[in-house]
Amino acid sequence: MNDQANSVNKRYVAATPATLSSWNRQDTTWMLGLFGTAIGAGTLFLPINAGLGGFWPLLILALLAFPMTFYAHRGLTRFVLSGREGADITEVVEEHFGIKAGALITLLYFFAIFPILLIYSVALTNTVGSFLEHQLHITPPPRALLSLVLILGLLAVVRCGEQLIVKAMSLMVYPFIVALLFLAVFLIPHWNGGILSTASTVPAPSALLHTLWLAIPVMVFSFNHSPIISAFAVDQKRRYGEHAEERSSQILSRAHLLMVVMVLFFVFSCVLTLSPAQLAEAKAQNLSILSYLANHFNNPTIAFAAPLIAFVAISKSFLGHYIGASEGLKGLIIKSGKRPAAKTLDRMTAAFMLVVCWIVATLNPSILGMIETLGGPVIAAILFLMPMYAIRKVPAMARYRGQASNVFVTAVGLVAITALIYSLTA
Repeated sequence: MNDQANSVNKRYVAATPATLSSWNRQDTTWMLGLFGTAIGAGTLFLPINAGLGGFWPLLILALLAFPMTFYAHRGLTRFVLSGREGADITEVVEEHFGIKAGALITLLYFFAIFPILLIYSVALTNTVGSFLEHQLHITPPPRALLSLVLILGLLAVVRCGEQLIVKAMSLMVYPFIVALLFLAVFLIPHWNGGILSTASTVPAPSALLHTLWLAIPVMVFSFNHSPIISAFAVDQKRRYGEHAEERSSQILSRAHLLMVVMVLFFVFSCVLTLSPAQLAEAKAQNLSILSYLANHFNNPTIAFAAPLIAFVAISKSFLGHYIGASEGLKGLIIKSGKRPAAKTLDRMTAAFMLVVCWIVATLNPSILGMIETLGGPVIAAILFLMPMYAIRKVPAMARYRGQASNVFVTAVGLVAITALIYSLTA
């Protein structure tokens, strides 16, 4: 009886406003974990993709970055919080929309996130192999062995549990932030106006809208951390009960503010250093901004630091996306009618992830951009449109109706989806 009373008291204390008003270490860990999932290898290509449109589109995208990403991820978090306690995103979809819709969304959720995990597996193997060969002047081991060791190392972190994954990601964020700051500050003496050369020419409204239309998906998915939102929302509901939405919004707002400030400083520092023609050259060479800068300056510090930064970026994004991909795969297994024990399900999921990631990383396919683009419309639909549809249709989310941010999120979601479909068919 005493144990039961203590348990109730602990739950009550965790949900009191007094506790809520006090920011704690776990909140910081989640804030950095969200940052770590979103800000990964894609950040290293963002200056190229965002800067090619010219000064005015980049400025508008910079102003839209925070509301685009914050309101969308807050909507998805609210959606998961609207379900029963302990329910992840796949279970909440089934709870609100029925078994068939739940199975469909679970399938789409998995196939939107899992290809990105494969991309990171290939990128990690390439980065480490190149670092061993060019910087350390060591002949790398056979690709099959190298990819196996790297993926096993990351899965060893995964096996330690979700909380350790988030802690590991939050720790990895610190050197990544320092590295981004170092590079952005390092470039300041080399600023030559770069993209400002296009500021004197204001594009025609039709051309500006077309550029923004195609650039918004780049900005959206550079800050995307939807794969970890479900686990984040479940943990917040367990910790804060009825106050979970309020604390979740606080954590999300701080995480997105950190993302936007850090990444945009890095982006603007790069585009003020390089001309539009040089950015176009980097894109044509299929290089990340770090690799191009290393070649541009012929600087040994950047040449050595670039692969290390990429390794940290890819590793922490891999861990964050693994949470979402494994959640989707477990949902698919359960919805197929099989209900293995929790430990058995974890082992089956880990084994599947290991084998497929290892095979793809070993084969080193050249279809990464296509896979990422194909997953894009599905991610946009789940991140932007599904929560807004739920706000209109689900009674548990009725209190969020009538907010201007709902219209904004729906509009951005439609823009992102149509632009991605256009880029596929153009």
